[in-house]
Amino acid sequence: MTLRLEGISKYVEGEMHIDRVDMACEPGQATVLLGLTQAGKTTLMRLMAGLDRPSSGRILMDDRDVTRVPVRKRKVAMVYQQFINYPSLSIYDNIASPLKLARISKVEIDRRVRAEAERMQIGHLLDRLPAELSGGQQQRTAMARALVRDAQLLLLDEPLINLDYKLREQLREDLQQIFRERDTVIVYATTEPLEALTLGGSTAVMHEGRLVQHGPTPEVYHRPASVAVSQVFSDPPMNLFAGELDNGELSLGAEARFKAPTHLRDLPSGRYRFGVRPGQMHLDNRDQARMALTGEVEVAEIAGSETYIHVRHGEAAWVVQVEGVHAFGLGDPITVYIDPDRLFAFDSAGRLVAAPASARPDAT
Repeated sequence: MTLRLEGISKYVEGEMHIDRVDMACEPGQATVLLGLTQAGKTTLMRLMAGLDRPSSGRILMDDRDVTRVPVRKRKVAMVYQQFINYPSLSIYDNIASPLKLARISKVEIDRRVRAEAERMQIGHLLDRLPAELSGGQQQRTAMARALVRDAQLLLLDEPLINLDYKLREQLREDLQQIFRERDTVIVYATTEPLEALTLGGSTAVMHEGRLVQHGPTPEVYHRPASVAVSQVFSDPPMNLFAGELDNGELSLGAEARFKAPTHLRDLPSGRYRFGVRPGQMHLDNRDQARMALTGEVEVAEIAGSETYIHVRHGEAAWVVQVEGVHAFGLGDPITVYIDPDRLFAFDSAGRLVAAPASARPDAT
């Protein structure tokens, strides 16, 4: 089964929610919708499901136009951020509920329910009520109920967002296996770049109701097509610097001047916006090969084994992500270093014009 969107737009009382989205989704892998809150991910999924109708454009499933086919006549399942289970029904009956509505035989219902419950590691909980389960177990129940239908289209709208960190990691691993085993089109919405990278497949980056880039996940991550994509597909967002190329020399402001790295030398002289991810800024100048930038510390956030240092440099603000615990006070002077070979370059319109050699699609 394939899903294809052709020129899909959605307007509500004259306000644009989705603008001319063209996208194709294939079975056997996740198509990840990645975007900030209110980027249009849930709206687009509701259109895919048939819960809402687009203002214009077509939705095709296996080349059949289903744009105006209601959701009850489609083989679609959806899982939301908040797990939704029937409180008075056992876990078994919660999972079985869509099959009973479809009037499937009791023997087949029992086979499917137990198979999906085991897959989701809740087979030992089938006699319990939802209130007796943890949040993670309840979300597994909701997901099993969606999976048991053997739907052609499975929509997962940030299903792990309300779970604790360890459980989210485990379920991500489980989902990858489930995606590989099913001949189903799977669309997974998230705000988290790490989740998109973990799930693999393809990533469609949404920004303000528009699809700004879609392709294999590693390619989109390593070669963001625009400043907007670079900000969405980086956590924290990519740091940006106003700079200039002039006769083979790269300058970032007045203080940082360096020989332009190989991947930037073919660009015409002029002004650009250069970007580097927070994890590729450093506190040391290893081998004297890095550009130095100075600023003041606004705050240093210690998160486990990493420190996020927020730096102010005039009107510019950066985030430096470094390993280890580093203590800084408010207003402390700081020098950070950038490897020029790691810089992305964007033109005045925000389009990617050069990416690091290490940013090829197969790079890690």
